[in-house]
Amino acid sequence: MTEDERPSRKGFFTDTSVCIGCKACEVACKEWNMVPEDGLNFLASSFDNSGRLSADTWRHVAFVEQRVPLGYQESGVGRPGSGDGAPGAAAGPGTVDLGMPSFDLPGQRKGEDGDGTGRGEFRWLMSSDVCKHCTSAACLDVCPTGSLFRTEFDTVVVQEDICNGCGYCVSACPYGVIDRREVDGRAWKCTLCYDRIGDGLEPACAKACPTDSIQFGDLDELRERAQRRVEDLQDAGVSSARLYGEDPEDGVGGAGAFFLLLDEPEVYGLPPDPVVTTRDLPSMWRHAGSAAVVLLAGGLAAFAGRRS
Repeated sequence: MTEDERPSRKGFFTDTSVCIGCKACEVACKEWNMVPEDGLNFLASSFDNSGRLSADTWRHVAFVEQRVPLGYQESGVGRPGSGDGAPGAAAGPGTVDLGMPSFDLPGQRKGEDGDGTGRGEFRWLMSSDVCKHCTSAACLDVCPTGSLFRTEFDTVVVQEDICNGCGYCVSACPYGVIDRREVDGRAWKCTLCYDRIGDGLEPACAKACPTDSIQFGDLDELRERAQRRVEDLQDAGVSSARLYGEDPEDGVGGAGAFFLLLDEPEVYGLPPDPVVTTRDLPSMWRHAGSAAVVLLAGGLAAFAGRRS
């Protein structure tokens, strides 16, 4: 395949600001790729039941609850005596008293928690995590069998039929994405639906996403779209909006699946400054080679000294 015939690099842009936590992406991924059920467990730490990415969870929607007040947004629907949605406000235009019982929304009254805030003073951050399909993929570097390979779309895929279960890729991944399945020991992860995109189709997760939080396409175009989205959010007052994984100069050479976040990466369980774990391998081998040469020279010198 010549450079002109090579398709453009494909990837994901996940806009977490519009993720509603429905987990349609998780279900679609499992159904299309026949990923086994991974346990419907109550984790006691979140409403999320899958917990993290694993060999049996290729898409994971994180639920993060924060004690951060949300800005007020006029819905256009009022109640008698609350035209702008605030307790005690005058009735707004078009509001009709039907004589029905009314009540304040949970958390709307201040001081319910004894600290001057109501129960509504929190927000949900939701984000659908996935394999990053790194430009510099450590899992690919360390695989001894060639089970991991880079496709013509610049995505990284596992050929499970030739995986020997060594686990080198698991420890090499700076994001903790790839994992081995307990039943057979082989490594599994997101393939970016290699079979679908080869036929011109969207990956299953992006197809199923009802809010377009997960967007699929040419990576360069997605980066431009993401930058415009961040600028729009910041202009609207969301100063915390930032991109994660889009920079080709970062520690993994830029991710093929990047994110728009509303807080620090650590809040979402992402490393703040990921670096490809095989970055220092060439210098390590050079130093090891130099040390071996020095040891050999020392041994020869000692042997020569004894003979003389």
